[in-house]
Amino acid sequence: MAQKPTSTGPSQRQQRVAELVRHALAEVLQRGDIQDPVLNTHVVTVPEVRMSPDLKLATAYVMPLGGMDEAPVIAALDRHRKVLRQEVARRVNLKFAPELRFLRDETFDEAARIDKLLRDERVQRDLVPERDGDGHEDDEPETGRGH
Repeated sequence: MAQKPTSTGPSQRQQRVAELVRHALAEVLQRGDIQDPVLNTHVVTVPEVRMSPDLKLATAYVMPLGGMDEAPVIAALDRHRKVLRQEVARRVNLKFAPELRFLRDETFDEAARIDKLLRDERVQRDLVPERDGDGHEDDEPETGRGH
């Protein structure tokens, strides 16, 4: 009997539910249904939601537009966690409404870190093709045959 391959990433169901929860949260935040001075003065993006395997916990990665006031925005979302959970439950048909957890989206930081690495002079030096004595790019390895 063949063994079932172990999955390293989220299942298709987790991904589908995560996307539904993400859309529901984004809609609630966009419409301004939550009355909070911090949330009413910030546009909050929800680039990603990850679901636990049992679909009972949704981790929403959020970022205020422009990256300003991240901590107050996440604190405001935490304060309104119950109302947001109810709104998600109303919009997404699940057996159980998932608990919501809000974390700062660090994708932009990671992209900036990679961009900085790629701009490093040591990396740039490795990316520039070497020139042979004639001023031509020396891309072809020597094969021992004439050119």
